[in-house]
Amino acid sequence: MIKMKLAGIDDELRCENGYSPIHNIQSRIKSPESILEKLERKHYLCQKDSLKNLHDIAGLRVVCHYINDIQYISQLLVMHDDIRLIKKMNYIDYPKETGYRSLHLVVEVPIYLKTGKMKLPVEIQMRTIAMDFWASLEHEILYKNQDDVPQEICEELRECADRMALTDLQMQRIYQKVYKKDG
Repeated sequence: MIKMKLAGIDDELRCENGYSPIHNIQSRIKSPESILEKLERKHYLCQKDSLKNLHDIAGLRVVCHYINDIQYISQLLVMHDDIRLIKKMNYIDYPKETGYRSLHLVVEVPIYLKTGKMKLPVEIQMRTIAMDFWASLEHEILYKNQDDVPQEICEELRECADRMALTDLQMQRIYQKVYKKDG
């Protein structure tokens, strides 16, 4: 449902302006094995309504062209009356120690089952193309190797993230100059 809303926003902006800030949208639903693994790791299995503690059973990644686009699309999305913002983590203004940058929103959306309506939390990661590039490659490099990676490699990855962030800002400034848009 939320992917359809974002696709609708994307289509509407393209029709109105001939341009949409959304580069692409990816979605995923956690596998039952992944859900169980996370519930065990977080020690939620023994709690009543343990699934209420998971906010990323369903997830979306929205890749935008520019940093300003992220805030714009997130505002358009959460102003819908059937979407409730639960949590917002701004790793763009406050990057993780690794250099990771993204805006994470946890929203509650209605889903419709044969037994009726249920509200489900969905995690939305919003990134620029540059942020997505860095996060994808960092994940590829470190996945399953996090404990074995030398500190110098972690520092190099952080430096790459910082350079990508500067490039993001520069590309946004260039776009704004070319199209005479306010920041």
